[in-house]
This record gives sequence, structure tokens and C-alpha cells, in this order.
Amino acid sequence: MPCRGVRGATTVDANDREEILRETRRLLALLVRTNNIDPADMASIWFTTTVDVDAEFPALAARQLGWLDVPLICGHEINVPGSLRMCVRVLLHWNTDKPQADIEHVYVRGAKSLRPDLTKLPAVDWEELEEWIAQQRGD
Repeated sequence: MPCRGVRGATTVDANDREEILRETRRLLALLVRTNNIDPADMASIWFTTTVDVDAEFPALAARQLGWLDVPLICGHEINVPGSLRMCVRVLLHWNTDKPQADIEHVYVRGAKSLRPDLTKLPAVDWEELEEWIAQQRGD
């Protein structure tokens, strides 16, 4: 079975622990739901942030969703002058037979500007998404 890359990104309004976790959980939930990913099929997830986002490890959001067996790592993006700030990026490695061309990458909030060609996601019902996240967390 091949391992496919699934990309996503979001932005935060402030370098705040709870905001980083909330927006990362939302991004992960959208990636999983959009692609119908079973967490048991995740090989690993690589998170990066811009250098202005350091109040928390975004990988903690995956642990909060119950993904305890998925290897996770965090790092910083290259600090390119003029690039998008306050951004959390994700590269999820997924063991799947689904062709790479059929995978839907998710870019939300200010990160839509990174890949406008991949921003096919319909309007998100954030309240419903938060309810799904709460169920995953056992809240």
C-alpha cells in the first residue's frame, strides 16, 4: 500500500496556546473528514509553524484528538521575508490505496492564499466541526 502526502494549513490570529491548539484541531478534523482518513492508517504527521507561532506544539492537537499511536514532529518553516505569518502547516503521511490525484488538501483561514488552486473546500460549519472534535476528544 502506498503512503500518500496530505497537506493542509491554517492561520492563527495570535501566538496563543489555546488558539494554536483550536485551529490545528480544526485543520486536522477537516483533513480527516474530507479525505475519510482512519487515524489507524496514518504513518506520521509533520507540523511546521512560522517563527511567530511558538506558544505551543501544534502536534498536541493531534494527541487531543486521541491520535496516540501516530508519530508526530514539529518544526519551523523557513523564515522567508514577505511570506505568510502566523501559519500552522501540516503534512500528513497516509497509508492508502487512494490515488494522489484524488486526495483533497485543506487550506483554511489566511492560509487559503498559499494554494488558491487547492482551496476547493465548501463552506465549513465551524459549530458542527467543533461538535465532531468534542466527540473525538470524549468531551
